[in-house]
Amino acid sequence: MQQGGGSETEVTWEDQQNINKFGRLNNRFHELEEEIKIAKETNENLEDASNELILSDEDVVRFQIGEVYAHMLKVEERLETMKGKASEELQRLEEEKESIIAQMAELKKTLYGKFKDSINLEED
Repeated sequence: MQQGGGSETEVTWEDQQNINKFGRLNNRFHELEEEIKIAKETNENLEDASNELILSDEDVVRFQIGEVYAHMLKVEERLETMKGKASEELQRLEEEKESIIAQMAELKKTLYGKFKDSINLEED
């Protein structure tokens, strides 16, 4: 559609859906970055706790469960299980982030191909 001296590309329903999807993916991308940051901190804390436990020579250790400390035996096994779950969660988050990056790149290619400089999908 031509108007005056400039050109304007018509936005179809499909284009609008792609723009909306890009926006949702971008929001999820930022949420994932925060979740990954928290998961990395959790992994580091669990690793630190495991190292401190190795240095400790006590048989019974006070272990925090929620807001309560309980005396526990075999805390090493519990920590290893927690570290495994935390690592799996971090890996899942990283894989989701990579998937979102790929989807966003594909949408950018499609949208920039049609709208060229009329659309800005980059972060400031």
